[in-house]
Amino acid sequence: MSAVYLQYMAWTSALGTGAAARDALFATAPQGVAPTDRYTPGRLLHLGRVAAALPAWDEEPVRFRSRSNALLASLLPQLQPAVHGALARFGPARVAVVLGISAAGLDEGVAAARHFAEHAQWPQGYDYAQQEMGNGAAFLARALGTRGPAYTVSTACSSGAKALASAARLLRAGIADAVVAGGVDALSGFTIAGFSALESVSAARCNPLSRNRAGINLGEGAALFLLGRDAGPVRLAGWGESSDAHHMSAPEPSGRGALAAMRQALQRAQLGPEAIDYVNLHGTATPQNDAMESLAVATLLGHDVPVSSTKPLTGHALAAAGAIEAAIAWYTLVDNGGGRLPPHWWDGERDAALPPVRVAQPGETLGRTPRYVLSNSFAFGGSNASLVLAGE
Repeated sequence: MSAVYLQYMAWTSALGTGAAARDALFATAPQGVAPTDRYTPGRLLHLGRVAAALPAWDEEPVRFRSRSNALLASLLPQLQPAVHGALARFGPARVAVVLGISAAGLDEGVAAARHFAEHAQWPQGYDYAQQEMGNGAAFLARALGTRGPAYTVSTACSSGAKALASAARLLRAGIADAVVAGGVDALSGFTIAGFSALESVSAARCNPLSRNRAGINLGEGAALFLLGRDAGPVRLAGWGESSDAHHMSAPEPSGRGALAAMRQALQRAQLGPEAIDYVNLHGTATPQNDAMESLAVATLLGHDVPVSSTKPLTGHALAAAGAIEAAIAWYTLVDNGGGRLPPHWWDGERDAALPPVRVAQPGETLGRTPRYVLSNSFAFGGSNASLVLAGE
């Protein structure tokens, strides 16, 4: 089987974008997530909001006018030169798009529904297509000029990681010669209300693995990659996917599905557990997720491999999370000779009921270039995905 490489990357999150985001990731004080009541008037929550101004959509067809597409549009200047090179080399029909998303045009739809309730007609500038799950992939294909397969993966919080695995399959099957893949999701009061109803939202910065953990910080962002067979800075060495079907929202408590995904990723990468230098946890800071994931990681990898959750920095960006965390893995693997590790921000109070996994401390380094990173993404309904990324 031919190797699959992440050749180019662009991302945005509450940490920012580009070099500034890299500096914020490895900073010695937590950044990114911040308190706001923008989506919950009178109720202050820590959220991972993209603060930068996004491209205007006045020139876009109405069906593409959404914050999620604006997040994608903000990445296009970084990615377009590489994609245009692939188009020139392979032709538009051989370049595909695979995008993870779970809340396309949601805020726009809520605003339109309120307008309809008050005025008995839909507002100007609204099209139901803004909310269709395939909208983001169609937007990217149009903006980039691709003509190959363009589709969406919507499996909640595993979507972004699964989009990268789907891209690898397109390349290995010979269906495409280059694939733009990643994930996007935008914050919405509707989403925040839904997770609040599940009693899963923390008002303070989330606290993964702590005995005091109280839930997630929601976030937003996007990450896109150009994948191909030619060597690039990062290789998608392995991926694993499993489905628990244990519960609509709670993970299978023994970690059986998470273990299956991680083992499959290692097997596809032809690696033993000892090869992994760092694990980016799904790490939501909910009681059940952290219990399940720490058990699964300790069972497979032991207690010595450094791990961290980066959601106290970015927030949980739902369908975009796996792609954003693949971008974080890229920064961990590329131009990182000292082996800086993304720090695990928490209160340091271990939960005695959890296996004592080794969390990466602020400023911690491996003292060498990392070679392999494992990144986990686990979703509602028991949809699990794990990626093994390798520095080249």
